[in-house]
Order: sequence, then C-alpha cells, then structure tokens
Amino acid sequence: MKLRAYLALLVLCAGLLVADVVQRTVITAWIKLRPSRRIHVLGRWIDLMARFVMGCVSRLGGARLQQPPRVVPTGPGILIVMNHQSLMDIPLVVRTMERGYPRIVTRARYHRFIPLISHMIRLYQYPVVDPTANPKELVRSVRSMAAAGRASDVPIAIFPEGTRTKDGEIGSFKKRGLTNLLAQRPWTVYVFVADGYWRTAKFKDLLSGMGHIDGRVAHVDTLEWIDSTADPGEFVEALHARLVEGLAELRGEAVEA
Repeated sequence: MKLRAYLALLVLCAGLLVADVVQRTVITAWIKLRPSRRIHVLGRWIDLMARFVMGCVSRLGGARLQQPPRVVPTGPGILIVMNHQSLMDIPLVVRTMERGYPRIVTRARYHRFIPLISHMIRLYQYPVVDPTANPKELVRSVRSMAAAGRASDVPIAIFPEGTRTKDGEIGSFKKRGLTNLLAQRPWTVYVFVADGYWRTAKFKDLLSGMGHIDGRVAHVDTLEWIDSTADPGEFVEALHARLVEGLAELRGEAVEA
C-alpha cells in the first residue's frame, strides 16, 4: 500500500509542477486573449485538475472515491456549503459543478509557494481569509469577501467549519465568513457532505493512509436564502444541523450497503 501511495504522490507532485507552468503561460494567455471565454476555459481547466488529483489518489494510490453528484449550475447567487475533512475537499467541491467553476473561500497561507494552487487562487480570484491577521488586515479580508460575494458571476464555495475535522464529525462553524456572505445578496445554497477522508486530512497522512480511504459525498439539500437583510442566525444553525443530519445519513447508507 505504501509503495502505491509513494507512486501516486510522486506522479501527483510532478503533474502539479507541470500544470503550474501550463496554467501560468497557456491558460493565463488564453483567457487574456479571449476574456469572453474565461468561465468556460477556467471551468474546463480546474475540472481537469480535479480529475487528475482524484485519479492519482484512486487509480494509483488505491483509494475508493465516490464522485460527487454534479448538480451545481454556474452563475451568480449560488453558494456551495460543505464540511471540511481533508485536502481532497477542494477537488470534491470543484466536481460538484455541472460546468464553470466555484470561487473557494481559502486561507491566506495557501496564497504562496504551493505549485499550481497559489497561482490558481489569484487567477480564479478566490476570496482569501487569514484568521491570524491583525484586526486591520482581518477587516480588509472581510470586506474583500463581501465584495466577492456581491459581484461574483460564478458560485462561491465555503467550508464554514474553517478548519479540517480531527474526528470526522461536523465541527462548530466559524460564522463570520458565512454570515458575511449571506448579508450580500439572496443565495441558492447547495449543501454537500463528505466522509471517509478525515484520517488522511494532511498531505503527510496520505503516505500511510491513501489506500484505506473510502470516500463518499452526497448532495443533502438545496436551500433558499431570500432576504439578505434578515438575521442569518437561524439559517446558519439550520445549515449546521443539515450537515450533521446529512453525515449521519451518509454513514447509515454505508453501513446498510
């Protein structure tokens, strides 16, 4: 199993390095020359990268990965909410899209020095947050997220727990980012839950645990947030409850199967 994991990670790292060069040159130039095709081109590219990552982990590494249901349309006013178990949540969120791509709320520490990902954050204009920032910088990031929520012409994706779970359960929400987005406009909220990834939450965990991953993901609900001026407290609590219920349902299905 470890040999397969090492091979999968070797191919994955090499592929990301090559893809980083392609993204910085070919993809960037393409959308500059054809700005009207931006959503289509970037959507196809990020979907290819998500399939590559999941293919390395499953076909080479031996993991069992269920593909997410592709039910999220592209367009403004769409919010994707999912629990956070591992690094694999990023390609999973990408693969929920029918077409196009989501802007994923991302931590600032991923903004530099990570092949492909760091440049992708800038190219795709991901909202960036830094919980460790000083108050002035934190206010700036909150305002930037608000602007992205108001103006984005593609879906926004957020992991409201803010950090990866340590026990596989749904953690408490870091509510500031989610409530900030809800205050910007009405949303159609697609709720997904993933399971089977939490024991390999970090990159180093994949070396020993990749072959034991039995990853599952489900679309558990679609909710409407109509009044952006309303108090989002009850809605946020309902989202959390739906994730908890969805995780129990997903695990129940797995036990029965």
